[in-house]
Amino acid sequence: MTPAPRHRSRYLDAIVDHPKSTAFAAAMLALTVLLVLWDWNWFKGPVERAVEARTGRSFEIGGQLDVDLGRVVTIRADALRLGNAPWSEQPLMASTERLELGVDVRSLLLPGRIRIPDIRLAKPSLRLETGPDGGNWDFGRSDDGGVPPRLGRLWIDDGHLSFVDSARDTEIEVDVASRQARRAGAAPPVELDGGGRWRGSDFRLHGRAESPLDLQDTEQPYRIDLRASAGATHAHARGALVNVFRLRDFDLRLALSGDDLEDLYPLLGIALPPTPPYSLDGRFRRDGDTWRYDGFAGKVGDSDLGGDASVTVGGERPFFRAQLTSKLLDFDDLAGFIGGDPQADGDGTGEQARQAADGRVLPDTPYRLEKLNAMDADVRLRAQRIESPVLPLDDMDGRLLLEDGVVRLQPLNFGAAGGEIRSSIRMNARDQPIRTRLDAELRGLDLGRLFPDAELAQEATGDIAGHLAIAGSGNSIAQMLGSADGDIAIGMGRGQISNLLLELAGIDIAEALAFLLTGDRVIPVRCAFGDFAVQDGVMDVRALAFDTTDTIIVGEGSIDLGEETLDLVLRPRPKDRSILTLRSPLVVDGTFADPDIRPDLGRLGLRGALAVALGSIAPPAALLATIEMGGGENSDCGGEYAK
Repeated sequence: MTPAPRHRSRYLDAIVDHPKSTAFAAAMLALTVLLVLWDWNWFKGPVERAVEARTGRSFEIGGQLDVDLGRVVTIRADALRLGNAPWSEQPLMASTERLELGVDVRSLLLPGRIRIPDIRLAKPSLRLETGPDGGNWDFGRSDDGGVPPRLGRLWIDDGHLSFVDSARDTEIEVDVASRQARRAGAAPPVELDGGGRWRGSDFRLHGRAESPLDLQDTEQPYRIDLRASAGATHAHARGALVNVFRLRDFDLRLALSGDDLEDLYPLLGIALPPTPPYSLDGRFRRDGDTWRYDGFAGKVGDSDLGGDASVTVGGERPFFRAQLTSKLLDFDDLAGFIGGDPQADGDGTGEQARQAADGRVLPDTPYRLEKLNAMDADVRLRAQRIESPVLPLDDMDGRLLLEDGVVRLQPLNFGAAGGEIRSSIRMNARDQPIRTRLDAELRGLDLGRLFPDAELAQEATGDIAGHLAIAGSGNSIAQMLGSADGDIAIGMGRGQISNLLLELAGIDIAEALAFLLTGDRVIPVRCAFGDFAVQDGVMDVRALAFDTTDTIIVGEGSIDLGEETLDLVLRPRPKDRSILTLRSPLVVDGTFADPDIRPDLGRLGLRGALAVALGSIAPPAALLATIEMGGGENSDCGGEYAK
């Protein structure tokens, strides 16, 4: 039986029948064997030279170079090292134990960018630092116009990032590791944890950011959620950045908290006064050379605070602007603005207790001159209501202007005791010591509201007015007042006051006992005034009187602002004829922290022994325009009964 004929494959027939096809198949087989057996390390030299040509830095593949073929070609390289800029003391800018990346072969055959779907790095290390010629990330090579590859996902295993800016005493070390993406196929985010030194201050940093590969699209937002702390200062930034490396455009929410806003000066270069603990949260963004903190709100001490703030850089000095508002301002929280020690103990007594501990009341903390010359500023603060256990303040409107070391508080206005205090202050920190001038006007302050906690003052009424114009030199409030020259005058027109106070002041025992047993009554006040000449920190009395229908009290002496001491004698002259009227002078002495008021018992019975020419007592002319004297027979304040 004849065997059936064998049918060859048409492909085999084609190869047999066409010698050229046979040669092509043999070539493909040989190429396949070659690719399988090829030692890819042969390409290490050409790759190293290509990278060095592109970067101008040394580049080394210290380990194996291997390639797995397929639709996505996988390339692996071990022990990669990229050299640093010539000026750096550290030889390496970047290194990794292993780089593994895939290249989509189809993207090599199609027009457009090469597609690299995955990159994996094992123990990579990147050092960024600034030097005399900029950052070491500037390779000094112009863009050749080529299209960069399209990168997909980056996986980082046990990475490390360093940033060094020696000029600003900054050195940061951060561990970086990839975490699982929330959705399939998305680039995995990275977690960061580390710390170091920022502008000389130790700090810690941790948080999460999107994949570093997302930075390649400078037009798309790059989302972060980072927390940092430096000592007691804490920051939490969350939101999106655009073009991270330039830091030109971003829109974040930034929460700030800490023990003292003054601590931001070494961290950010913003000169703020000492404050109690604070907590703020607002919108943080950048517009060109201006960094903005808009719509923030929170607490500073016991006060609420909100508004907008910005810092503009690029000029001779940073320029700080702020529009601030407070619905309820605890006055103790402003102590740092005048050189005091701010506190937030809630009872309003902590600051006063600390000042009195060393026998001083006026703030004597020196101003930090380097801060006054570190920046320019324009800050407005409006407080709708003020809480103060000592001062009867209602509200506040103040504007601080700082330019080239000259500070102006203009205006610095307070609602006080139903009236107002309008003032302006000028401080020239270019002079050494600082030269300060204070001008203030008081109008319509209600006498009873000045002493809200004094039971005997509850029935007191009368509008108080005055003016202050003084100038002095010194690097603290205490030093400035201790050297001040100028004029101070204060007065009150028609009003009323407890007669018990006057009888006690006049040591009229019979009437005082009667009031204590049967009840107090109010006495009309004709006027009250004090006129002082200030020279070298000492307030000398030019005229001092308190005149009612029952009693006139005149005074003499001085107040030493430098030593914080009182040396006054008040001489009451009752206008009735009580048989037990002692008419003893009252001595007011002691210190601001511990004043003493007592009768001068050594002069009991010395009727009419007045050391001043009572006939000349009259209100200062400057006060007559600001106080209501009233009409009638007693309108000649002081003079009628001063004879």
